[in-house]
Amino acid sequence: MNTDFTFTIKRVSFDEHYHPADSTRITTNFANLARGEKRQENLRNALRMVDNRFNALANWDNPKGDRYSVELDIISVEMDVSGSGESFPSIEILKTNIVDHVTNERIEGIVGNNFSSYVRDYDFSVVLLDHNKNQPQFSVPGDFGDLHGKLFQHFVNSEAYKAHFKKLPVICLSVSDNKVYHRTENQHPILGFEYLANETSLTEQYFKKMGLQVRYFMPPNSVAPLAFYFFGDLLNDYTNLELISTISTMETFQKIYRPEIYNANAVAGKCYQPNLNNADHSITQIVYDREERSRLAKAQGKFAEEHFIKPYQHILEQWSANHA
Repeated sequence: MNTDFTFTIKRVSFDEHYHPADSTRITTNFANLARGEKRQENLRNALRMVDNRFNALANWDNPKGDRYSVELDIISVEMDVSGSGESFPSIEILKTNIVDHVTNERIEGIVGNNFSSYVRDYDFSVVLLDHNKNQPQFSVPGDFGDLHGKLFQHFVNSEAYKAHFKKLPVICLSVSDNKVYHRTENQHPILGFEYLANETSLTEQYFKKMGLQVRYFMPPNSVAPLAFYFFGDLLNDYTNLELISTISTMETFQKIYRPEIYNANAVAGKCYQPNLNNADHSITQIVYDREERSRLAKAQGKFAEEHFIKPYQHILEQWSANHA
């Protein structure tokens, strides 16, 4: 049996000319922006927001606030499970690169940032729903996320990953609206004040199976903390500019997709619970269809079931058993 799945890594620039590939999950943050009549205006405005936020955080030796710009690459990872040459679009992530217009340097940023996965859609929109159908109380299957977690770690440890990226990924997500976060006295110059959550979440448990731990920080001049999922030591493994590239990119996305939290008019206090019904927030000038995004998650989960889970079930089960 083929036990060494083959990963193929492709990259495409995320700029104002970006068009989503056919294999891209259409609910993915960057793909959603690149559709409709205002697609180019959406993209241009989002990228301008990223650059402005980057320069606001990287303000040393930057008197005019225009020293840096951020370039984004969409990294698409395809996986050949059977060795047949047929591949399945396993994940998509973002890679940041920083352009210093004073030194004319191009500096590598962080890979990860946004995280998109058909198999995660399958787990949350098919497995979890089926498991809880007609059940009086919500529960989670014992092996929930096991396969996805093993596949992700297999990718990160693969020669393909190491050939393309120097550092391990950092994924940045929004905070959960059903948890309470308490601000600590721990303050990082770039990441800002650290927050602690009152309890773990299903998302945290899912990402833990991917080998990732989580910490919550609210960067300077932000209004809510962000969730940073990472391997190793988040505060010491990455440079200030690398961290800023992730914050500026993902905070921009969250202001567009979660304005009730990240474009709120009030700043998170010492004790903070996000509220998706918060009316006191500002809307960006960027068009986004949140309802469509939620509706299509189940369809994408079914796609993964039909084109990946069922056709390769025997191979995947044997491989997963051997990677306990």
